Amino acid sequence: MDRSEVQKVASLARLKLSDQEAEEFGKQLTAVLDYVRLLDEVDIEGVAPMPHAVELQNVYRDDVQKPSLPRELALSNSPQTDGQFFMVPRILEEKK
Repeated sequence: MDRSEVQKVASLARLKLSDQEAEEFGKQLTAVLDYVRLLDEVDIEGVAPMPHAVELQNVYRDDVQKPSLPRELALSNSPQTDGQFFMVPRILEEKK
């Protein structure tokens, strides 16, 4: 991967890389991609497609209703509330 491709991927990920970092990551990514290309050499003739590598299924526990923390006590731990709601600092800017 050349430096410009690495910079493009970094830009998509909202990362800023120096030219030196882009050069180094380009070498590393090229090595990873070369290694992954080895999979092209694997003989998969007669191997059925499968959606998962292992045949396990998620095991869920039953939901059990239990008493929870009283609302007033939970809200008393918050530095700022509005009635029955927690107030948190704004992290997104409004669109203008």
